[in-house]
Amino acid sequence: MKRLFLNLALVFFSATLVFSQSDNSMPVQTTLKNGVIEGNYNVTNGISTYFGIPFAKPPVGDLRWKAPVPAASWSGVKETKEFGPRPVQGLVFGDMNSWSAGVSEDCLTLNVWTPAKRNSKDLPVLLYFYGGGFVAGDASEPRYNGESMSKKGVVVVTVNYRLGIFGFLAHPELSAEASYKASGNYGLLDQALALQWVKDNIAAFGGNPNQVTIAGESAGSISVSYQMASPISKNLIHGAIGESGAGIHPTLAPVSLAEAEKTGKEFIEKAGLGSMAELRKMSAKDLLEIYQEDGRFGFPVVIDNYFLPKSLPEIFRSGEQAQVPLLLGWNSAEIPGQAFMQGQPYTKDAFITKVKEAYPDQANEVLALYAHETPEQVEISATELASDRFISYSTWKWFDLHRNHSKLPVYRYLFSKLSPPLVDKNLTAGLAGGTVRSENPSPAPKQVGARHAAEIEYAMGNLHLVKEFAWTQEDFKASETMLNYFTNFVKTGNPNGEGVPAWSAAKPGDQNPPVLIIDTGSKEIKSATDARYRFHDRFYKNSN
Repeated sequence: MKRLFLNLALVFFSATLVFSQSDNSMPVQTTLKNGVIEGNYNVTNGISTYFGIPFAKPPVGDLRWKAPVPAASWSGVKETKEFGPRPVQGLVFGDMNSWSAGVSEDCLTLNVWTPAKRNSKDLPVLLYFYGGGFVAGDASEPRYNGESMSKKGVVVVTVNYRLGIFGFLAHPELSAEASYKASGNYGLLDQALALQWVKDNIAAFGGNPNQVTIAGESAGSISVSYQMASPISKNLIHGAIGESGAGIHPTLAPVSLAEAEKTGKEFIEKAGLGSMAELRKMSAKDLLEIYQEDGRFGFPVVIDNYFLPKSLPEIFRSGEQAQVPLLLGWNSAEIPGQAFMQGQPYTKDAFITKVKEAYPDQANEVLALYAHETPEQVEISATELASDRFISYSTWKWFDLHRNHSKLPVYRYLFSKLSPPLVDKNLTAGLAGGTVRSENPSPAPKQVGARHAAEIEYAMGNLHLVKEFAWTQEDFKASETMLNYFTNFVKTGNPNGEGVPAWSAAKPGDQNPPVLIIDTGSKEIKSATDARYRFHDRFYKNSN
């Protein structure tokens, strides 16, 4: 009997071990406008996931370089349990980590995480756009994973959009054949169609089609600013979150259709290519190689009088943007100071020289705004100046335009949490977040602030999915705070709530508006830096 009991115990233990190590999901289906899809329901956390859902026809063949066309309907059950391929791109940023199934032009899919129970309805929705300079990125990156926010009661959607030559090429032939007589902006039109898809289908996942917040980081944040401004999208949006970036000069600002067509035409001619009909017959591989051989960084966004009728300052000043609550911010060290110093040492004299080179007519004003007496001050000021020129000023301008030309609340943050040490000492922190492997790594320089894209995994509650860093309790505390702010905002249009420090909306005309410092101990302060941005506003001629 004792032996029998022991054998039964071993069988029970073994079965328990197998179960504990097994997949905790079961199939779950839902019906969309186009047909039935099958995803996974996780029995341990109550989250249902549907990955790789097509929202548009494959943009290949005759549909290459055309506005996206809604997906065709299907019969039977479409399995949506794996991420779709990421858009065609090279390895532009060495730190990007993807869970997608390869690379393909047939990339227009999206992913849904939902906490909906059998009777759930009208849950708040977040639609997230990835970053990558409109030349890289995809919706399956673990730092964008929607599970953590979904556990807090939000339906989260991430979406793929076309990139580089496939997403932004403009050309006179393409404009002539389009019904709206313009070309380019295909990646942004993909996003707009995904937003319409959410409006039409999100109720099937328990979501509220009338409570959709869009969010993104870097090029994703720039995308949010453009979607807010677009007549195609603005009425589908109920809140917006921007993390570092807006489509305002000098940051990926739009150009005229004539200029974009000229750029595209010169590119095609330089490559010795023929008509658009011939280019549509070429393989994606060949086109990618031709694009890479040219050495360019993408193609510009276009004022096409269709998706985008005017520049963002013009649209926002006239109050024509989506009139919705806005939460935005940037990081305290978006780009290293050497981006401004260009190899020069962090000395007072070298900083003064570089400032005079960059601002020959305004050097004294710039030097008064950026402290530079000691090497430590110079390093910080060079970092701040480089960051302002790169992306911080454009984000500030978006903030300033919306708070002064909307009656809806605008909340600003500054992410300042320094990254912890890397687990693998052969890795270095990447410019776009994440890490890059180095064969002979030099000691990591002392951080003077939070680098570009470092906040993503904090904001989305995904530190546990990013394995390269030795996260501490301080990191998890900062992440919980930022995730709660974002979740509260998605739910109510206001980031405030239980357990987080108070965060005030900025008032129109305030010369020193509040800014929420997000760190281990987050707190609101009065801005002491807005004079810098007002200077750049005049310098970049965006102030009128």
